[in-house]
Amino acid sequence: MDAIKVPTVEEGALLESFARLKTTARTAPYPSADTRRAWLAALERLMQENRQALIDAVSRDFGHRSDVETRLAELFPSLEGARHARRHVKAWMKPRRRGVSIWFQPASASVLPQPLGVVGVVVPWNYPLFLSFGPIAAALAAGNRVMVKMSEYTPATGELLQKLARQYFGDELLMVVNGGAELAQAFTRLPFDHLLFTGSTAVGRHVMHAAAENLTPVTLELGGKSPALVARGGNLRRAAEAIVAGKMLNAGQTCVAPDYVLVNDKDCEALLAELRAAAARLYPTLASNLDYSAIANERHYQRLQSWLEAARQAGASVEAVNPAGEALEAARKLPLTLALDCPDDCELMREEIFGPVLPVVRYGKFEEALDYINARPRPLALYLFDDDALRIERVLKETVSGGVSVNDTLLHVVQENLPFGGVGPSGMGHYHGHEGFLTFSKLKPVFRQSRLAGTWLTRPPYGKLVEAMLKLMLRR
Repeated sequence: MDAIKVPTVEEGALLESFARLKTTARTAPYPSADTRRAWLAALERLMQENRQALIDAVSRDFGHRSDVETRLAELFPSLEGARHARRHVKAWMKPRRRGVSIWFQPASASVLPQPLGVVGVVVPWNYPLFLSFGPIAAALAAGNRVMVKMSEYTPATGELLQKLARQYFGDELLMVVNGGAELAQAFTRLPFDHLLFTGSTAVGRHVMHAAAENLTPVTLELGGKSPALVARGGNLRRAAEAIVAGKMLNAGQTCVAPDYVLVNDKDCEALLAELRAAAARLYPTLASNLDYSAIANERHYQRLQSWLEAARQAGASVEAVNPAGEALEAARKLPLTLALDCPDDCELMREEIFGPVLPVVRYGKFEEALDYINARPRPLALYLFDDDALRIERVLKETVSGGVSVNDTLLHVVQENLPFGGVGPSGMGHYHGHEGFLTFSKLKPVFRQSRLAGTWLTRPPYGKLVEAMLKLMLRR
């Protein structure tokens, strides 16, 4: 006989918090536009009034996180998302009229976006502010209550957000919880009305399995190996600077960072030179450079080092671009590291790198590059550097990825009018902007019958009139 699992103190508090949110959602199931705008305004105040405390907390968790990067890549897009939702939520809430077939006239039909209830959000460690505030804004705009599980690898940020959530929202609208793997498992087993998880593909599988026990719908924002494809004859300096900027932001610890580069044989040496030069221009020093972030923890630092050593042992050419020749281990920083001729079976080519290591893969014909991308799991992002309109159109139509930026990196993610989401192994579902509102809403179909309805003509007992009508309805 299986033993009955007794909830821990943490799990008991989690269940109580969830029950409280469910109760408030049932009590006020359809918050007004003014109420939702007030919630979003409170979220904006939380970010603005505690900006430096949030920046400092993230930096403590990382060992060092660039102040500018936190403002640029976390606080700015989070504020933009909340403002965008606050400006548009009233229009998003309006029922949308739909057409009615001639056979059912003069009835009317519409779609009513309705709050789901309580939304769960699981936040990773790499962007703990953007990847919590973004889903929170979307869920609040849709009229839901929200429970957020922060990563155990960002304890300072998690503790601060827990305190601020209570201060700005009380305990009946937004709850932030902290804890380790056991609490995370208990969190994903809760019967949420929707669950959004951001993290690795491997953990995403476990989250989806746990959610399936309650038939909880999930949005999975995963990752994978996002390629940067440099077309023949393109502007190599422009491509190199965008790739290096995208790769070295947050020291490569970004789910949509360019994971590897595909370059034509004839352009390879020139591109490598431009990549080295771009890294030296953007980050002339690294160890004490406040603009360059550390690897978040020792485990990930050692993982990257071991993968690089394995690639060297397998015959890859590995080059660290360290312009000032500094010792970086004490600062837990890693320079841009180029890896050429990596075998397909080494970790750098099989796994999402999540660090400033950039494999460079050569191709001959352009078709070979497309085949290389399409032979691998569908990535979260694809970056194309090209000015040929026909070739750009071909890449857009012949490859499948979560999103695309042409002649730049990362920027499609922070466009509030574009959905963000993966495909297949890189995720499922979308959020950001209107798509986020839709993800956390039930689009309820509503049919309104008219007093002049003729549906009585099709009810039993059936006779000649129904037969005549059916001939018309089923005509070729």
